[in-house]
Amino acid sequence: MTTTSTPAGVTAKAAAPVSAVRAKERPARRSTPLTIAMLAALAYFLLPLFWLLIASTKSTQDLFTSFGLWFSDAPQLLANLKATFTQDDGVFLHWLLNTVLYAAVSAVGAALLAAAGGYGFAKFRFRGDRAAFNLVLGAVMVPTTALAIPTYLVFAQAGLVNTPWAVILPSLVNPFGLYLMRIYAEDAVPDSLLEAARIDGAGEARIFFRIALRLLAPGLVTVLLFTLVATWNNYFLPLIMLNDPDLYPVTVGLASWAAQAQNGGAGASSDMLALVVTGSLISIVPLVVAFLMLQRYWQSGLATGGVKQ
Repeated sequence: MTTTSTPAGVTAKAAAPVSAVRAKERPARRSTPLTIAMLAALAYFLLPLFWLLIASTKSTQDLFTSFGLWFSDAPQLLANLKATFTQDDGVFLHWLLNTVLYAAVSAVGAALLAAAGGYGFAKFRFRGDRAAFNLVLGAVMVPTTALAIPTYLVFAQAGLVNTPWAVILPSLVNPFGLYLMRIYAEDAVPDSLLEAARIDGAGEARIFFRIALRLLAPGLVTVLLFTLVATWNNYFLPLIMLNDPDLYPVTVGLASWAAQAQNGGAGASSDMLALVVTGSLISIVPLVVAFLMLQRYWQSGLATGGVKQ
């Protein structure tokens, strides 16, 4: 009688696929408290949007007499949209274009400045670099409302009050974006690649725009989205900087309509409150479109940062 022996290594290799298959066959464990918490968070974020969509189909009277989370007996979304864009000679469209201008220029400019500053802090060493970066971190903790009045005084001395630059220039400064780009640039841009470019004779500006900026694209999109949302929703800064209604962004313009609806001022109509609600719905559509278009770059940046090379 003969016996055969199997090497231990072969046994381990044969057992590995079996264990892998068993692991795949195991059902994923579900946590009921975690599921409830996620559903509550989902309702918290989506319920206001759902209410806004429903309310934009109602007249001012229906806003107060019908159930808030469902349509009224006579929905009038198209009528509200037409009235919103024709009120005060179509000023709402002008406000919307102003907002697009302020937000787009501020977002692109702030993202480029944050990328340049973060790249410089990450890849260059100079006297006082730590103190300068600590100053940036300190600026993150300062609320923007605390800087509104000093900013107004500075811009008043420069003669820039009541101009688009009064909204765009302060929005270009993004300390958190610079901090984020510094952290991202440390890993996303290899030092060996920069040294190879310098050996080939490339200047620092060419290295940044042709090499580093492409590697920083996912982080750049993140800062761009943050600045875009912050500038689009900014209310206090345009409120104190702008006096001409033709320069208002959507936030300040809708607030002026709401004040007219409450006080019955000049130009107010019986459906003014419904126009404010409908205008609020229209104002969030460009932000949703921007996130849908740029989310794949944002997700790739988060995935890149989460994988350790």
